[in-house]
Amino acid sequence: MSEMTFEKMINQMTPAIYESLKQAVSLRKWPDGRRLTPEQTELCLEAVMRYEAENNVPEENRVGYLEQRTCGAAASGAGVTPEMAGLARDATRD
Repeated sequence: MSEMTFEKMINQMTPAIYESLKQAVSLRKWPDGRRLTPEQTELCLEAVMRYEAENNVPEENRVGYLEQRTCGAAASGAGVTPEMAGLARDATRD
């Protein structure tokens, strides 16, 4: 039996395996309920990220993607008052 390298594993990964690893990382559990070790979590996450990069998975579908939220203001935060941003003046320090 030939040795399976990480690179070969990524190249042979199917969409079903990718989804299973992605779910395992998200839940920190294998499909059978056993908890992932920190090392397993790290390797699975690396495999998922490599698969996404090499298979042109859309950014919004990638692990760790955070949608920009602007609360109705421009993405720069222009027009958001300090009070709305939770930066109101602390009256106890006057």
